[in-house]
Amino acid sequence: MSNLIIRLKPQEDRRLRAGHLWIYSNEIDTARTPIKGVVAGSLCRFEDGRGKPIGAGYINPGALLCGRLLTGQYDAVFDADWLSRRLQAAAALRQKLYDEPYYRLVFGEADGLPGLVVDRYGDVLVVQIGTAGMEHLKARLIEALQATFSPRGIVLRNDSASREAENLPLYVEEVGDVPETVVIDESGVKFEVAMRGGQKTGWFFDQRDNRDRLSRYIKPDSTVLDVFSYAGGWALRGLGHGAASATCVDSSAPALAAAARNAELNGKALETVKGDALDVMKQMALDGRRFDVVVVDPPALIKRKRDHEEGLGLYGRLNRAAINLLTPGGVLVSCSCSHHLAADELQRVLLRESRAAAKRLQILETLEQGPDHPVHPAIPETRYLKGFVVTAINEQVA
Repeated sequence: MSNLIIRLKPQEDRRLRAGHLWIYSNEIDTARTPIKGVVAGSLCRFEDGRGKPIGAGYINPGALLCGRLLTGQYDAVFDADWLSRRLQAAAALRQKLYDEPYYRLVFGEADGLPGLVVDRYGDVLVVQIGTAGMEHLKARLIEALQATFSPRGIVLRNDSASREAENLPLYVEEVGDVPETVVIDESGVKFEVAMRGGQKTGWFFDQRDNRDRLSRYIKPDSTVLDVFSYAGGWALRGLGHGAASATCVDSSAPALAAAARNAELNGKALETVKGDALDVMKQMALDGRRFDVVVVDPPALIKRKRDHEEGLGLYGRLNRAAINLLTPGGVLVSCSCSHHLAADELQRVLLRESRAAAKRLQILETLEQGPDHPVHPAIPETRYLKGFVVTAINEQVA
């Protein structure tokens, strides 16, 4: 373990004592423990303002969120064995939850490994490192992953823009034998996932359990519209639940091509429409098209606090367009993965837009990320996915 000691200002340890893992630069007593010149990602020990141990972790003096606690054990040694124990604990949870090895294996802070995401695709692992501290541990991490899971291959998808906040380079690296694609099984529906060129870490496991819950809203004659469809997860699951037809809307031609391949893989057919989601939905409404189930599952539309109002307006316009495409008694699944949009705000958006459409809103279910994306109880940011299943009744007939 490093001999570097970082001391906090008086009273700045309270959040950490309560279970939080983050340390901001203005919480550090730089007079006693200067951090200027410390190498980004350095392992260190943290002490409170009185010099009493808090725990151990890593620090990046160039970032606002500069420190992360890995453990409350002051003298911990962060070698491959330590990482293996954390990985084994994470795997044990997922193995209780899922019969097949397709899931988010590590979800950062919630699994005691801040700065790290690992998705498991059978014998292939996709890793995303988001902090300088975890980058510092990369060689030990790969050793631990290989010792714990004996994977066929590991892809390091370290090309996320979030790394820029830590002044980290963007790159993709492979270890072992990594295939172009892997076919996963999600409740009997097969999906081909690109290991190199897919969005983020390849597949959105966080919505899997919510896609399972879609079954109660699907009837043999149901029509499904999947907006921001990516590779057709909601659409194909709708067809798997027995829907008569499904339509995918996305601005990415490769994503729609992947959706079409996934349909073929399952012996299904679906319609794909390329274009801006809002423009496409407005045109569909003008064309008189209506759907029994509409899913609006966009990427994060509010990435920074200062974008809140603009993003809130876009969520409103998207959901109003979706409500206007519902058949009488139809169901809207509206989701947000924006950290800066609270669930109650999304609920108010849905209420406002249904009122503007002269409809009475009914909330049928609330949605969150699946249990392979556990929530750290002291870190609200780990509860990022929120959603509602709603129906909007015409006020003139209800």
